[in-house]
Amino acid sequence: MIWNKDNFAKTLNRHFWLYTFLIALASCSPKNTYKDDGKYSKEFEQARKQIEKDWLKGDVKQGLLAFDRSFNKIENPTINDRFRFYGYHFIYYQKTVSQFDKSLRYADSMLAINATSEKHRQYYLNIADASFARGDALFELKQFSDAYQSYYQGYLIGKNYLNLEALGDYTYRMAMMMYKKGHYRIASNYFKDTYGFFKNSGDGFVFFYRRQELLDNIGLSYRHLNQPDSAMIYFDKALALVKEKGYLYPDRKQQLEAARGVIYGNQADIYIQKKQYVQAAALLKKSITINLQKGRDNHDAELTEIKLGQIYLNLGEKDSLITLLGNLRAQLDSVKNDDAEADYNRLIGNYYIQQNDLKKAIGHLQLYDSLKDSITQKASLLMQTDVDQQLANYEKQHEIDLLSNDNKLQAIYLYVSIFFAVMALIIIFLVYRNWRRSKKDVQTVNLLNKQINEQNGILESALNDLNNSSKEKDRILRTVAHDLRNPIGGIASLTAMMAEDEYNEEQKELINLIKETSYNSLELINEILEATNMSSVNLNLDQIEINSLVSNSVELLRFKAAEKGQQILLQTLDKQQELYISREKIWRVISNLISNAIKFSPIGASIEVKVFEKDKQVVIAVEDNGIGIPDKLKDQVFNMFTSAQRPGTAGEKSFGLGLSICRQIMEKHNGKIWFESNGLNGTIFYISLPLVGTDIVADLPQKIGVPLS
Repeated sequence: MIWNKDNFAKTLNRHFWLYTFLIALASCSPKNTYKDDGKYSKEFEQARKQIEKDWLKGDVKQGLLAFDRSFNKIENPTINDRFRFYGYHFIYYQKTVSQFDKSLRYADSMLAINATSEKHRQYYLNIADASFARGDALFELKQFSDAYQSYYQGYLIGKNYLNLEALGDYTYRMAMMMYKKGHYRIASNYFKDTYGFFKNSGDGFVFFYRRQELLDNIGLSYRHLNQPDSAMIYFDKALALVKEKGYLYPDRKQQLEAARGVIYGNQADIYIQKKQYVQAAALLKKSITINLQKGRDNHDAELTEIKLGQIYLNLGEKDSLITLLGNLRAQLDSVKNDDAEADYNRLIGNYYIQQNDLKKAIGHLQLYDSLKDSITQKASLLMQTDVDQQLANYEKQHEIDLLSNDNKLQAIYLYVSIFFAVMALIIIFLVYRNWRRSKKDVQTVNLLNKQINEQNGILESALNDLNNSSKEKDRILRTVAHDLRNPIGGIASLTAMMAEDEYNEEQKELINLIKETSYNSLELINEILEATNMSSVNLNLDQIEINSLVSNSVELLRFKAAEKGQQILLQTLDKQQELYISREKIWRVISNLISNAIKFSPIGASIEVKVFEKDKQVVIAVEDNGIGIPDKLKDQVFNMFTSAQRPGTAGEKSFGLGLSICRQIMEKHNGKIWFESNGLNGTIFYISLPLVGTDIVADLPQKIGVPLS
C-alpha cells in the first residue's frame, strides 16, 4: 500500500514482506526439476518449508543461514532448486538488509541458472520471476532505464504465456512509479488493471493481501486527485474485504491488523481534508495503536503520529501535542524514518512558533528543510525519467525484432514451398506412370467387386430368410405357449384345490408333484411369451428414484433368501438419483439377478447388492458366493433357451430365459449387462443405466453389454 503521500510505502512489516514475496516467487508457476518433471527435490522441499517458517516468525538471518546449510547437503540439486535458492537470497538482500548490489547479483544468477533449462513453459515463467526481481534491484540502484527494460521483459513473458499474475506484477510496478512521479490518474488506472489481474487468483493469503492493498492504493490515488468521496469508497472496500476474508487466515492476525491500521490512517486523511478533526483523530489513534506494536509497521505508525500531532496543533491541544512529540522522539531514535524525522522537525518548529519561541522554531525548521531537500534529491532521478517514452521505445524495438523474425520465417516458408512444389511434381509423375501400369489391375479389381457384390446379394437373401424364420419361430412359440397356458393353468388350479382335500400321503405327493410341475410349466410359458414379445413392447418410461427401486426389490426377496438362511447386504447411493426408466422392467431385471444369486448360493451365504456411479452411469452390482460360471458356459449365459442352465444349490428349477430377457430389457434402456466370474466360487452381475435424462426411446438399436473390469 502507499501510506505516505510522497513516498513508496511498505505494504507489510519488513519480515512479512519477505514471506509474501517468496510465496509469490515460488507460486507463479509449476515447480520443475532437472528432468522437468514439475517437482523440487525432496531435500529442497524440506529446506524451503523450514525457511518460510523461520522468516514468518521473524528469524530472517538465522533462517537464511540454516537454509544455506541444508542446501549444501543436497547432493544433486535440480535447476529449479538452484533457481529458488538464489531467489531466497535475492529476497534477503533486497527486502531485509537493502544491499541492492548483492540482490542484483542474485537476480542475475536466477537468470543464468534458468538459461541452462529446457525451453518449456516453466523456463519462460522463471524468466518473468527473475526479470521482475532484477528490475526491482536496478530500480533501487537508480538505474532506471535498465530497470524498465527488465520490467518490460517480464511483461512480455506474461503477455505471451497468458500469465495474469506476471502481468499484474508489471502493472503494479508501473502504478507505483506513476504514483511516485505524481501521475495519480495514470497510477489509479494501473492499480485497477492490477486488481483485475489478481481478482481471480484464488484465496491464497498473498493474493488476498495484494487485492486489499490495491483497493487502498486506488483510494490514495483518488485522494491526491482531490476526489475524497471516491477515495473513501475504495478505503471502505479494502476494509470490507479484510473483514469478509480475514477469517480464512487465523495465523495472519498480525498482518491483518496492520492492514486495518494503514487503512484507518488513510481514511483519517480524508476527514482531515474536510476539517472533521474529531473523526480523523479517532481513526488515527486506532491506526497508531495497531501499528506501533512490536513487529507491526512502526514506520507507518510514526507518520500517523505526525498527522495526529498536526491536529493537536491546529486545535491548540498543547498537552496532548507535547506528550505525542516526546513519545515520537523516542521512537525515531530507535526506528529510523527519514520522512517522519523531517515532519517531526516541521511539527515541533510550528509548535515553537505558536509559543513565540522563534529561536528554537528556526532551528527545527532549518533541519526540516535540510532533510526534505535530501529526500527530494533522492527522488529527483526518478522524476527526470520518462517512463512512458522508454517503454514505448522498448515496444518499438520489440516490433522491429518481430518483423525481422517474420522476414526470416518468410524466407524459410519460401524454401519449404519450393521443396514441396518439386516433391509434388515428382509425385504427379509417379502417379501418372503407375496409372498407366494399373489399367489391367483396375479391370481385375472390377471383376472381383462384381463377384463380391453377387456374394453380398446371396448373403443378404440368406439373412432375410433367417430373419423371417426367426419371426416365424417367435410366432409359433407365442401360439403354442398361449394355447398351453389355459389348460395348464386349469390343471394348476385344480391340483391346488385337490391338495386341500383329504387324501393319503402317496396321493398328496402325486397331487403336489402335478401342481408343482404345472406351476413350473406356467412360469416357463410366461417367460417364453415375455421373451418373444420383448422386441415389440413399448417401454413405459418415467423418472424413477433408483435407490428406492433397488431397496424394494431387496426387501421383497429377503424372505426368499431367509428360506435358505441367506443374508442380503444392500449399499445404495449416498444421495437420491432419478433415472428415466421403466419401473416394471428394471425391477424385473434387478429381481431376476437377486433371485439367481439366491438360487445359486449355498445355504447361509451372503449376497451383496451395491449401487454406485461410474463414468456418468448408475451401476448396480449383485455379488454372490455361489457355484460360479465355468469358462465354457460364459458365452452362452445371455442366449435364449441356453444350455448353460443349471439347477440351484437347493434343486431349484432353471429355464435359461431370465438373463436373455434381462439383456433385452437393458438394451431397450440403452444400458448394459455383464458379469465377472472366476468359474469356481461366486459371480458378480452388473447392470448400468445412463444418467442422460429423457433421451431413451423404446426402439433403440440393440447393443451387447461389454464386460468392464
